[in-house]
Amino acid sequence: MNTQKLINTALNGLDNLGFQLDQYGITSKVNRHNLIALVMLEQKRLEGEWDSLQARIDGQKARIERLANTLESRLRPLLDRAAKLRG
Repeated sequence: MNTQKLINTALNGLDNLGFQLDQYGITSKVNRHNLIALVMLEQKRLEGEWDSLQARIDGQKARIERLANTLESRLRPLLDRAAKLRG
């Protein structure tokens, strides 16, 4: 069975379930449009969370690189002196 047929079958079942619930007066909020809106909302929320995480990681990488550069610049003279003493 191809994917599009499977998706259409699932969406038709969802629409039917929404219709049946609406007939019993339970809710009218179960339909493909509300489900798609919910999925899109969650997708955008997750994208925002991912972007936030990436920004924090990039900030930490920059901080570590600055620290490494600072350490290297401070240790370089000591390493040069030690090399001269040995050689």
